[in-house]
Formats: sequence, C-alpha cells, structure tokens
Amino acid sequence: MPPESSERLPLTPQAAVIPETASAPAAAAPERATPAIGDALAKGEAPTKGEAPTKGEAPTKGEAPTKGEAPAKGDGLGLWLRDVLISVAASVLIIMFLYQPVRVEGTSMLPRLEDHDRLFINKFVYHFASIHRGDVVVFHYPRDPVKSYIKRVIAVPGDRLRIDHGQVLLNGKVLPEPYVPEQYRDTKSVPELTVPEDEYFMMGDHRSISSDSREFGPVDRDLIYGKAVFVYWPTRDAGVVE
Repeated sequence: MPPESSERLPLTPQAAVIPETASAPAAAAPERATPAIGDALAKGEAPTKGEAPTKGEAPTKGEAPTKGEAPAKGDGLGLWLRDVLISVAASVLIIMFLYQPVRVEGTSMLPRLEDHDRLFINKFVYHFASIHRGDVVVFHYPRDPVKSYIKRVIAVPGDRLRIDHGQVLLNGKVLPEPYVPEQYRDTKSVPELTVPEDEYFMMGDHRSISSDSREFGPVDRDLIYGKAVFVYWPTRDAGVVE
C-alpha cells in the first residue's frame, strides 16, 4: 500500500489587538462677549424692517449657517465610514477568535480537500455541539500529538462498525458514502467493533492511501479540536466543507 501522505496541518493562529484610545475631552469653548446689538434686542428693541444687522454681528449660538448643505453631507459621510470600519473590525475579530486558518498537507481527503488547500476550522463549535457522523474534523494524531490530521467522522460512541473489503457497515447496515469516489475505494477489512465512549472512528475519503482509525484506532474526544468549515484558497476549491 502506498505510504500515507502527511496530513499535518501547520496551524498559524492569528490574533490582533485593537487598542481603544480614550478620546481627549473637548476643550471648553471660550466665552464670547455679547455684541452691543444684543442688549438692544434683549430689551425688545427690534431693528426696523429691512434694517441690516450691525457689521460683524455673529449668529446666535446654535444657528445653522446659511449654506448648511455641505456640513450635512460631510457628517453623513463620516458616519458611514465609521459604521464600515466598525463592521470590518468586528468581522476580523470574529474570524480570528472563532475560526483558525489551516493548510492541508497530503491527499487522503481527496476529492474534497486537495494538497495545500487553505481552509477555516471552527475551534469552538464542539464546546457547545455534538460531533456527528460525516463531520470533517481536525485532531491531534494519537501517536504523535504534535502532528494534526484531518479526517471524516465515520462512527460515534456506541456505534457498531465493521468493514468488509472496503464496504463500511454501521450498526448492521451499509453506510452510504457519496463522498468516496469508486476509484478511491480499497479492499481493507476491519473486524466488528463497538466504538468506546468519548471516542470516534475516523477515515480519510481517499481510502486507498489514508492512514486513519483502521490503523491507529478510534480517536479520543480530547484530541479533536476543530471542525472544517470553509475552503477559501485556491478559489477553484472555495466553498463549504461537507
């Protein structure tokens, strides 16, 4: 049988800190002396009809300038840019802290995952949800936890599993496996076993070259640390991992 291609995923967690800088308090506006004409208006002495205001008279506080359209447009653009920046920052934080980019090394998950594909794995989903049959997961290799493998979950705790010349029988029934093309099947057999509690039986989709639970046995739950979610590079392979 051909040697197993390395399934190690060199993981490069990315994290970023966006410091929050406290805004300096705005300086208090200097007090302004009320122009002389203000005294007259305060006493009800309104200027005669058509009288031009005294030269240099400032508009009352809060009075909008005559050409107010330009400041309004500027404020709207500023608010839009602020909202865009906040949205981008939130998206980056979600990706960096909930998801982790990894690179596939090896071909045992063909045809869905190719050598050097880059994808996101969800690091937290299994803290809140169960691992299901058919999930493509990343785990520490049981014989060398420094290495990471990516495989498909075939059987979960309590399942009775047997492999007869490449055909997987789960709980007495043939397991449909549309993700395994005919040319990638093999003729290996595994005697019937019951998957122990907190362990999972893993197999690669490229059965003829995959090193998986048929060799090293079921994988302990504590070794599983992520679910493959989305291939982002190369673009020809981009899409949800199913």
